[in-house]
Amino acid sequence: MAYHQGYGGQGSKHRGRGPLVPPAPDPHQLFDDTSAGFPHAQGTPASGIDMGFSTLLADPMANVAVAYGSSIASQSKDIVHKEIHRFMSVNRLKYFFAVDTAYVTKKLALLLFPYAHQNWEVRYSRDTPLTPQQDINAPDLYIPSMAFITYILLAGIALGLQQRFSPEVLGMCASTAFVWVIIEVLALLLSLYLVTVQSDLTPFDLLAYSGYKYVGMILAVLGGLLFGSDGYYVALAWTSCALMYFLARSLRMKLHSSLVPDGMGHPRGSGRGQTYVTLGAAACQPLIVYWLTFHLVR
Repeated sequence: MAYHQGYGGQGSKHRGRGPLVPPAPDPHQLFDDTSAGFPHAQGTPASGIDMGFSTLLADPMANVAVAYGSSIASQSKDIVHKEIHRFMSVNRLKYFFAVDTAYVTKKLALLLFPYAHQNWEVRYSRDTPLTPQQDINAPDLYIPSMAFITYILLAGIALGLQQRFSPEVLGMCASTAFVWVIIEVLALLLSLYLVTVQSDLTPFDLLAYSGYKYVGMILAVLGGLLFGSDGYYVALAWTSCALMYFLARSLRMKLHSSLVPDGMGHPRGSGRGQTYVTLGAAACQPLIVYWLTFHLVR
């Protein structure tokens, strides 16, 4: 059966219906274009969010809340920086190491023979305490630091003479001595807070006063190594009494300023609380010195 050339022939303009063939992809295109499959209405929520955010910023109460929050954050930041500068100031720390040979000699004599000392008041110059180099009553951290190192070295010698030396035992001895001083400082700070005694004592001041016990510990261990247990207890008794007297007089003078009436005529601290803190701190010294030294003498 013959067909006309117009149907199915090569020159026919009408072709039979068949599957649509997608166009060939562009070899230079990295990703397929899928934007045509999504309606253009999806851009509407973004404009809604912008309108809501603009409305929030236009609210006067919201602006006041944001400004108030920023003010509180700025004030808190200033307070934190002020407290950090107060307790961790480098210049403040340098004050406690401003010593010379004459001061160290006089201070050691005062720690061992404090009974003849008369004036315990810390001197000031334009509301600033004089450095230890200028005032023997000023606390320092040089003597406690050197005494702590000397105590550790002496403890190593004592342990070596008793055939008990080991790095672990010496490390335990050093850490125990340091931790006890930190506990004592924290206890004093807590006591001053509980009895509401306001003074210019800083943690560095309390650390200095607490660290002076290392001098007595050195003499007690030396007495035990040179003269046995009798020498140890004699040196312990003498240094403990001297340390108690020194600490009681020094803390009493430092806390005395808290009893000065304020502008309203009311005292800024409790005299009875000041006495309790002073006596309690002084009474703990012999116990701590004995606890840290008795195991080094046999």
